[in-house]
Amino acid sequence: MSRLDFTSHRLCVGAPLQAGATIELTREQTNYLVNVLRLGEGARLLVFNGSNGEWRAALAPQGKKSASLRIEEQSRPQENLPDLDYIFAPLKHARLDYMAQKAVEMGARRLRPALTRRTQASRINLERMRANVVEAAEQCGLLALAEVLEEQKLDAILHNWPEDRLLIFCDEAAEIADPLDALRRAGAGFQKFAVLIGPEGGFDEAERGALARVAPVARLSLGPRVLRADTAAVAALALVQATLGDWRG
Repeated sequence: MSRLDFTSHRLCVGAPLQAGATIELTREQTNYLVNVLRLGEGARLLVFNGSNGEWRAALAPQGKKSASLRIEEQSRPQENLPDLDYIFAPLKHARLDYMAQKAVEMGARRLRPALTRRTQASRINLERMRANVVEAAEQCGLLALAEVLEEQKLDAILHNWPEDRLLIFCDEAAEIADPLDALRRAGAGFQKFAVLIGPEGGFDEAERGALARVAPVARLSLGPRVLRADTAAVAALALVQATLGDWRG
């Protein structure tokens, strides 16, 4: 991976990126750069859009409410994320924000909210979740943007589960064993993975039965202590990336 530049401001834009292009910024982006950061004419920053890599750009303000960027040269080529879905029972407010941001930082390609029988939050603000994806990518030097999918009932997600994607089911009732060894054994031969974190109250018996019938599936213990859902997300994604994902180099 190319050396990251953490001294420059980074901005995610929705337009295609190429040398010589001019991009008009939104009012919110203009306000942030011109009025909050107080950047002036010619200020340099890094921009990305999730598909064209990272580019150096120069700011061209047109007053306090509008500005554009002149795209100069590419600083890093596009990088792809591992084919890793993060399926989770939504939490409430700040903890859901945290969980979404950490899943992005850990390299999840898709965020898939799953409505279980014990899910705490029945309404999910998908636009807020997408904003968290962008914020995490801007702050952490990421080039790819995780896709945020519409919420589905867990039963619908598990129905006709694809046979080429290993479902890693974090289960506090699983036997405590070496999780790294368990993942290596279960993940041999797979290139696509999904990590499933349940609700704070756990899965009910019907959901456990449905999970047991999925193929391929791997039950994963996260150790002798019961973890909160947002903590379990970070722990599970770290284990999967270290054994099956792109942490292996």
